[in-house]
Amino acid sequence: MTAQTYWAEHALLDTGVEPGVVIETGADGRIKTVRRGAAAPPQGAVTLRGLTVPGLANAHSHAFHRALRGATQAGEGTFWTWRDVMYRVADNLTPDNYFALARAAYAEMALAGITSVGEFHYVHHLAGGARYDNPNAMGEALIAAAAEAGIRITLLDTCYLSSGFGAEPNKHQRRFSDGTAERWAERVSALKGDDNTRIGAAIHSVRAVPAEQLATVAAWAQERDAPLHLHLSEQTAENDACVEAHGFTPTALLSHHGVLGPRTTAVHATHLTPGDIRLLGHSGTGVCMCPTTERDLADGIGPARAVQEAGSPLSLGSDSHAVIDLLEEARAMELDERLHSRTRGHWTAVQLLRAATADGHAALGWDEAGRIEPGALADFTAVALDSVRTAGQPYSLAAETVVFAAGAADVRDTVVGGRHVVREGTHQLVAHVPEALAESIAAVRG
Repeated sequence: MTAQTYWAEHALLDTGVEPGVVIETGADGRIKTVRRGAAAPPQGAVTLRGLTVPGLANAHSHAFHRALRGATQAGEGTFWTWRDVMYRVADNLTPDNYFALARAAYAEMALAGITSVGEFHYVHHLAGGARYDNPNAMGEALIAAAAEAGIRITLLDTCYLSSGFGAEPNKHQRRFSDGTAERWAERVSALKGDDNTRIGAAIHSVRAVPAEQLATVAAWAQERDAPLHLHLSEQTAENDACVEAHGFTPTALLSHHGVLGPRTTAVHATHLTPGDIRLLGHSGTGVCMCPTTERDLADGIGPARAVQEAGSPLSLGSDSHAVIDLLEEARAMELDERLHSRTRGHWTAVQLLRAATADGHAALGWDEAGRIEPGALADFTAVALDSVRTAGQPYSLAAETVVFAAGAADVRDTVVGGRHVVREGTHQLVAHVPEALAESIAAVRG
């Protein structure tokens, strides 16, 4: 990595949107200095047109779901029928074709301004459940894919042991399961992080990890100060089954077994009771909202404002990748809340960008990212203010324009660790990203 100087036409800093900002990055991939009020770029600086914001954090991803785009939008159904389509793709994954698909999907993320992804990874083994010679072959393929696509990854290695409360994994889920949480912990402990990679843990859901084994996963994360994520109350059927099996809601069950806390992020949290909301907020458990997936799968509108007011930081994810566009996720959270409450203005544009940047990175264990300030990781993205969607507004409204009008197609530049990964809308590391997506999707769709 070499030092580089960038000149942002406008940049979102802690003081708000500022014109003419010089950002100097060091060979260590961090921001050295930030200087306001530069009317023109210094000699040798790289110009970033539009509004430069901290790099976006995609806090919840299933990379192989990118192959489902379009297929799941044809016809009718529910979350539960959608799973059947998803399983057919999962059955076809190998370390090689998963690497190719993830590399292309992560390149698409970089083109959308995403600099870090939380990969909720549960396809661990061969079809049928036998282990690969390298038990972490699939996870290591994802780590390598992110590195080649130029974005950071938090691999949230997922414990997935049952198909429901007290039920064995079905034929599709056998390759997800390590048999016990102890065997999961043994396997995942062999994974190694690096400058581009953090290793975290995930509980797929309360239906997929028996209650007596939840604490094992939580303890693994606690011992390593690692992020711990989990799907929570995405479907009312799961809530009902949990109450029937244990006498607790999923949130209360997790609390009883010591899973909640500041290192933990609950994904979706769509169908919560008032007591659930208090448990999440009082424990400081984060909540990751995935509005485009929650809409696509007809899950419902989660109580994002209520959980935040109770004390839960919010992050955002593209989940099933119906679209990969964190700006759409940010505005969707506000607009869905408007539909639910019939009032406007629950979050400012800057607050929504914080969920998509600093709070998302924190949920993934990258606390040093998500801010344009000295010492932070040099991860930032520039969004055009002169496209047909964004042209015409003064720079004082740049944040509002970006959040409520722009989209992934308006991202012009993405910088990760000081490296210019996307330059003027072109990925510098992965050639022909659309072709890479088409070829890799065809390989896993069968």
